[in-house]
Amino acid sequence: MSRTRVGVGTCLAVIFAALPASLDPCLGLADSPQVKPNMIVILADDLGYADVGFQGCRDIPTPNLDRLAAEGVRCTNGYVSHPFCSPTRAGLMTARYQQRFGHENNPRYDPKDNVAGLPTSQHTVAEVLAAAGYVTGAVGKWHLGAAPQFHPNRRGFQEYFGLIGGGHDYFRCNPPGETNEYLIPLRRIPLQRNEPLQRNEVEECFEGYLTDVLSKEAVSFIERHQKERFFLYLAYNAPHTPLQATDERLSRVAHIEDPVRKTYAAMICALDDGVGKVWETLQNLGLAENTVVFFLSDNGGPTEVTHSSNSPLRGAKGSVYEGGIRVPFVVTWKGVLASGTTYDLPIISLDVPATAAALAESAFPDEPGIDGVNIMPHLLGEDSAPPHDTLFWRTGGGASWAVRRGEWKLLRRGQSPAELYRLDTDIGESRSLTAAHPEKVEELRALYESWNRDNIAPLFESPRPAKKKPSPRPAAPAK
Repeated sequence: MSRTRVGVGTCLAVIFAALPASLDPCLGLADSPQVKPNMIVILADDLGYADVGFQGCRDIPTPNLDRLAAEGVRCTNGYVSHPFCSPTRAGLMTARYQQRFGHENNPRYDPKDNVAGLPTSQHTVAEVLAAAGYVTGAVGKWHLGAAPQFHPNRRGFQEYFGLIGGGHDYFRCNPPGETNEYLIPLRRIPLQRNEPLQRNEVEECFEGYLTDVLSKEAVSFIERHQKERFFLYLAYNAPHTPLQATDERLSRVAHIEDPVRKTYAAMICALDDGVGKVWETLQNLGLAENTVVFFLSDNGGPTEVTHSSNSPLRGAKGSVYEGGIRVPFVVTWKGVLASGTTYDLPIISLDVPATAAALAESAFPDEPGIDGVNIMPHLLGEDSAPPHDTLFWRTGGGASWAVRRGEWKLLRRGQSPAELYRLDTDIGESRSLTAAHPEKVEELRALYESWNRDNIAPLFESPRPAKKKPSPRPAAPAK
């Protein structure tokens, strides 16, 4: 990214002027050198629950992600707030269930659509941290609206480089001013494009493989701001479709016979390489012990499309079964969090921005309030209570929903009967216990209905399948 920062507006100072000066977020670490650490959130896109080594994957090498997990805490019950894409990102930015403000679908890429995007009434973690004195940067996939008011530079990020829409060709980028949309195979939904990327609201093309380009930008941001407190949101679009990989990465997974999974695996190798470069940069600059790194995926793997694996979980991207919402989830803070450990109580992606705000000795404004919590005391072992009593999910304005309390989970899909599971004995959600425990069904249903009363209808719909058959997309150039 360029050294030039785009101002997020002097209004931030006014909005957050009344915030607490010190929240003592670390319970005993407040006087240590690690107070107000740097923070990096690395978000993978459509990564399968079982497709990294630290989750037990054997056919896809992920040495750098495995090292990141070994240096920190692997959260075995780590969830996202939605089973697909943009809504998860809306929650990740705001620390609020996105159903509270109507961001329940994927926005179409349309710079003239003033509704389809993260509502400007919502405060973002970037705004909170910028007001606390952090340099804020975003690299990669935005997918929170294409109209100017939704742009990252206008939502608290002082620097931005990446793709505004929901996907992109990994090798091709049209010159500024030109857009050539292509469509997702099988579904023909206009989410993936090869329009120019953007650097601080200025169109820019790229050369090379997109995942590598984003990794390089992330490293540059860290190097340029090594003497400042920084917050970096690194949102890879890998391994989301289109399935495209370099020949070198394909050679690493030549043992995989399935050509679809092979390409998907090679894309994960590129993601792993990028995470390795980020971690190596932190180490080389002496920043690893003063930087908290969060790693997670935006949802479960879309198994039918990419041949990803969410084993032993049931379901996939788009589903309120565990396979759609439970994801690889790691928090690393070298020298502070115990390395090579696990945290087994349920947490959710909404906790990431809430924790970041607390570590910055700041907070989101009291209104409208947040749903995420500061999980750092829990990961440190200083608070043994569950971070959340109950977690909730809703898709399609309530067409499908789920609620988890303790080890019990109740879900309903469309007009199908409700399903009840005990996740500690049935992580694969294979044996519904509704008949055996009707009282638990009613208890959890009442919790969901109470929570849902505070939600609103979706403000916009996801793009619909195109009526015309898409033109064939040229093959990616050999690399």
